Amino acid sequence: MANLPRQDDNLLPSSKDYEPNLCDQQENPRSTSSESIKAVAIYEVVKGVGALLGAMALWSWHTNLDHWLTMIADFWQRRFGQLLASQVDSAVQVAQQASKNWPVFLLLIVAYASLRFVEAYGLWQDRTWAYWFGVLGYGIFIPIELYYLLANPFDWFNFTILVLNVLIVIVVYRNMKRKGLI
Repeated sequence: MANLPRQDDNLLPSSKDYEPNLCDQQENPRSTSSESIKAVAIYEVVKGVGALLGAMALWSWHTNLDHWLTMIADFWQRRFGQLLASQVDSAVQVAQQASKNWPVFLLLIVAYASLRFVEAYGLWQDRTWAYWFGVLGYGIFIPIELYYLLANPFDWFNFTILVLNVLIVIVVYRNMKRKGLI
């Protein structure tokens, strides 16, 4: 009731004294990214940082990579047993291939990390191109992940990745609709 005029004022109250200004309360849908989009941007940064950590490990250990991989795989198996064993084995195989052509893999990893950071920046800054990049970039892999999940024995890790990617596509798509981009 703080907006009501005082009784000693000779002014009649106007509707603006009683109704909040809706323009002030509603955020401009084209000006800022939503919290869900910011969460996707943070996820992108985490993936980029993870890729850069992988690149630094490849750079540092490429001469003794087989030794390090064997140690890490043995530690994982002792500590966690068969949990994510197929992913660890797959990562070891990729890393062994990477050690043979480590400069090429290093460039690919840095390029991937750069894409993740660019997308995160675009989403955080509410850029239209970043929404399209995100929905297409995640959406294109969903059929592949679905096929991989159905063609191979069930794997919780791959299922989680599929669900996460579907959720990201839904979040980005909903924000695109809210902004009138589609």
